[in-house]
Amino acid sequence: MPEYEFRDVYVPRGVSRKAATRLLTDHAEYGHWELARTRLYPDGSRRVRLRRRIIRQLHATW
Repeated sequence: MPEYEFRDVYVPRGVSRKAATRLLTDHAEYGHWELARTRLYPDGSRRVRLRRRIIRQLHATW
């Protein structure tokens, strides 16, 4: 079962959808994050949860 690392990103209500998309695209391209969950609050702000897979190296036993 893969393990994931999570990061929560808060997007205030004054940020346009285009700017929020650009922010999340940068996280995805440069940090290898993927979208796990998006929540839109009644005041217009968004909380986005990003995740990326944790890759662990297995030590070889000789």
